[in-house]
This record gives sequence, structure tokens and C-alpha cells, in this order.
Amino acid sequence: MIFKSNQADVDIPGSDLTTVVLGRVDELGDKVALVEGLSQRSLSYNQLKQQIDHLATGLSQRSFKKGDVLAIFCPNLPEYAVIFLGVAKAGGINTTVNSIYSHDDLVHQFKDSATKYLVTIPQFLDRALPAAAECDIEEVFVLGDCEGIEGVTPFAELLENDGNAPSIFINPEVDIVALPYSSGTTGLSKGVMLTHRNLVTNMVISCESNPIDEDDCLIGVLPFFHIYGMVLILNLAIYRGATLVTMPRFDLEQYLQIIQDYKATCLNVVPPLVLALAKQPMVDNYDISSVRLIASGAAPLGQELEAACATRMNSAIYQGYGLTEVSGACHITRLADGFDKTGAVGPTLPNTESKLIDTETGEDLGVNQRGEVLVRGPHVMAGYLNNQAATDHSVDDEGWFHTGDIGYADEDGYFYIVDRVKELIKYKAYQVAPAELEAVLLGHPSIADCAVIPSPDEEAGEVPKAFVVLKEDMSPEEIMTYVAEKVSPHKKIRRLEIIDEIPKSAAGKILRRVLVEKERESLA
Repeated sequence: MIFKSNQADVDIPGSDLTTVVLGRVDELGDKVALVEGLSQRSLSYNQLKQQIDHLATGLSQRSFKKGDVLAIFCPNLPEYAVIFLGVAKAGGINTTVNSIYSHDDLVHQFKDSATKYLVTIPQFLDRALPAAAECDIEEVFVLGDCEGIEGVTPFAELLENDGNAPSIFINPEVDIVALPYSSGTTGLSKGVMLTHRNLVTNMVISCESNPIDEDDCLIGVLPFFHIYGMVLILNLAIYRGATLVTMPRFDLEQYLQIIQDYKATCLNVVPPLVLALAKQPMVDNYDISSVRLIASGAAPLGQELEAACATRMNSAIYQGYGLTEVSGACHITRLADGFDKTGAVGPTLPNTESKLIDTETGEDLGVNQRGEVLVRGPHVMAGYLNNQAATDHSVDDEGWFHTGDIGYADEDGYFYIVDRVKELIKYKAYQVAPAELEAVLLGHPSIADCAVIPSPDEEAGEVPKAFVVLKEDMSPEEIMTYVAEKVSPHKKIRRLEIIDEIPKSAAGKILRRVLVEKERESLA
């Protein structure tokens, strides 16, 4: 059974991403497009377009060609939009980089993507420069003061030109514009190739559920390197003519202050932030009455927490569901439907098809039958970079993307995500691959065997927990410290249990489900 949207399909513009996103600039003019929440430094729509034109020109003058890759290794700043859309206008590819990546993570992404240029900030140079040198990146541009630092170029120099960018022919159907990296169960993250058409489609169809407009003010605190922040916050806010207030990192008190000061109307959140809004006493100290919509995504949100947040905030809250490989969202709850479906992630979006299949037989399933969620549409990725085998495994011959998530659809076509086929752990919406942590653990001579699973956590959603078999005595604290020194902060093992044997199948595969059930029982 194929599930389609309860709305009509929409016309998708045939232009490149920058043209579509900036389509209303002449109308919006001096209206504020982006503002840095703490400093109040802002860009109007006119200024945004001008800087994008200057950046595209500056890149072309430096022999940056169509198909070249620029890495954005920055926190959320107004300039993120300038860089992303300027690179797109120049025919280039943005590879967006997790702000907390370690040296090894950076090297992997820079090498795999063949990054040519890198844009970063002074605070990240201690990680950026060694990785850039190892990967032969041609030039490193710095947003902010970099006087006296060798091997870098001020970002401002890219804008010092007449702004007459050369016209680059872009085929939206095939030309890649974004290359975010998504963790795989085999360990190393994979570059997800997204075309102009992919991003434009997702942006346009996502607007159909709960529209925002030029009267709205959004807060960009979720990272723009993540597909949620990249498409459904950064680009969507500009496309719709809203004002976007950026925050470089999350701090609850600052977040609430910005809601109050800027009279934010729409909040894009993840479950740990929903938890804070629902339960932190600090929320009562601020005027948050301007908020009309709260959108939660990137990880499942429990029914009780969703209801508690809606009551506390006196605002409509809804969930969506998506993945990097579908360029953002594929399901969004539509408030206008009037259904009381707390816990649902919504119906299939326009221009999109969904279905559920039996994980054992592959047979199609119907209403209220649990199976793996498959998605098909013009926003499904072009594939994984340098990894045809992984692409073929994820997208079948009929164009269906196999999400690896288990869910079901009710009689109204609303989907509920209940589990994952994938072994990925979602820590505060970050993806963590168990296989990567297992490889680190097995690199220690005192560890004989191990397995890593997601352990439920009220604040983070899930945390990585390791089950370890020892050759020689070590304390759990020593093991966790060992891993923490070798991985990015979000990949740290937060819980650890020493056991006698890792359960495995006859073929030697870790029986993670056995450990997951054991963990759930122990926490019950």
C-alpha cells in the first residue's frame, strides 16, 4: 500500500537553489533577513543578496569552478547563509561540517569530499588548520580577526570585488549543491549528495504543512550543518521572507532571552530542547507569549513530553520526520487537519510517496501494520559520494529509499515512528555509529570484546552505552576516558557495563537486540 499526501502536489520551481531562495528579495528589500541574536549584528534581504553576489564573484576569481567543494566549519552565524548560497550561485558544492568534529573526523570529511576551500572561525583554527594541511586544502578563510595567523585569509577578502559574478549554468536535476555527512552503521560517515532540485523540492513541500511568512521570526539554534537546520530553518526562513535570529550554541537562558527580545513566533526544536521548555523552572521568568508554533524533529518525541510542552508554552506543537537522504523532511503533522494525534510525525508530504514493508519478507504492509518506512520522491538524494554499494543498498531499483526506521500509519495516513532497523544511536539528534565506538574500544589491549547500544535517556534521548569484556582489569571510568580522548564529544560513551560475554549469532554477528532489551528492562 502506497501512502500519499492528503494535500495536492505542488509545482516545484525549476531554478537553482539561490535563485529560488532569494526570489522575494526585491519585495523584501531592507527587511531584516538574519540577525545574530547576542550582538544584534544583522543583514537585510538586500545586503544578503549583495554579499552572496560578491562571494560568488570572489570564488570565481580564485579559480573556484563548478563542482568544486567548499567546507563550512562554522557555528550558526548570519554569514552561513552568505557562504551557502554564494557557493551555490557559483556552481559549487557546500560540505557542511559538524562544529564539534575531532581531527580524524575532519580529515575523513575533507579527504572524502575533496574539499578545495575551507571557511571557519578563529576559535576552530586549532582543529581546522592541522586537518586542512593534512588534506591539501588550497585556502582557509576565517570569519573574524585572524591578524598574525599564518596560512589563513580573512573571509572579507572574498567579498572585495564588484559583485558581478559570472553566469554559471546549473542543471537543478543533476548538479550537487550540498554534501552533508551522515553516519552509517559501518562506522565512517558518508557524504550525501543533494542536488539543487532536492533542496528546492524539500523546502517548497515542507512549507505546505504549517506555513510561515514574512511576519514570523525564527531562531536558528539547531546547527545549520545538520539537514534540519540547513534546509528547514536557514534556507526555508529566507525563502519565506521571515527573520532568522542565529545562535552559535545553545544556552537555555540566552535562548529564552532571545525569544523575549525578538518576539520569536516559531521555534524549531529537538526533543532535549522540548524537555527543557516543558520542565525547566527558568522558562517562567521570560515572556514567551509571542510563540505560536513549535516544530520538533531529528529524533522521536514522546507523547507525554509533547503534550507537556504544548501546555507549558501555550503553543501549538507538532512533529515532523525526515533524514539527510531525503533532503530534510518527508512527513510533517499538519495542524490544519484538526486531528489530535500526539506522538505522530504526520502524513506524507506532497510530491512524495511512502510505504511500509515487512522487514523479513519485504512484502508491502497496510494500515496499522508495523514495518520499515520507505520514501520515494524528487527530494531523495542522488546517492552517497564514492560509495555506490551503500547507495544501492539504501535506494532500490524502483527509487524507494529504505529509511531503516520502523513505523506504522493509521487510518488517516499519519505515520508513527516506533523503532529503528538501523543501529545508529541518536544522542541529542546527533548520529553516533556503534561500530565506530566498538573499533575504538577494541583498539585497547585490555579489552577482549565489546558492543555499543543506545541507552534511553530523558535529557539526550539516547546515550551510547558500552558492554565490555575485559582481558585485564580496567575500571569503567578508565575505559570511558580512553574513548573520550579519541572521539568527538557527542560520541563519548556515557554508560558502561562490564560483562562476561557479548551475545552473538551463529554467524558471529552481535545480537544488539538482546542487549537493548536487557538495558530497557534494567531501566524500567
